Amino acid sequence: MKNNEKSSMNNEQKDNGISRRDVLLGMGAAASFAYAGAASAAMPGHDHSKHTAQMPDVLNTTNICLDKGQRCIAHCLVSFTEGDTELADCAMKVHEMQEICSAFSYLLAANSTYVKEYSTICEKVCKDCAKECRKHEKHIECKACAEACDDIVAAIQLHLS
Repeated sequence: MKNNEKSSMNNEQKDNGISRRDVLLGMGAAASFAYAGAASAAMPGHDHSKHTAQMPDVLNTTNICLDKGQRCIAHCLVSFTEGDTELADCAMKVHEMQEICSAFSYLLAANSTYVKEYSTICEKVCKDCAKECRKHEKHIECKACAEACDDIVAAIQLHLS
């Protein structure tokens, strides 16, 4: 760029009232303020008690059940691809349980005020899932899912009833 063009651009920027440099400096300042705000939130004296699940045993039990449910559904899908639909009802109950327990897990992790209310539906769905999976407990995955559902029911009854 020639010197005339540079001085012409500088004059235009001055005429417009703001330069690219000013914009970049402003963005840097805004980022600094945002960082300072986040840093001050983590300073000593900040209440970290809400950062951890208040019912870790129930949360862990729920997450274990979600894992067992995934394995059960995967087993059911393999059976379906082999032409065996005997596990269709089991897969449907497990799928239902997965959705309810996934939401329950989130509520527990977030220390939601809805945990106690939601635990009622979770308990019912887990009882239904365990009942259906027990019909197929000759399959390791179905048996493990039923036991994991029973564990959630027990944890809910222990901590939330």
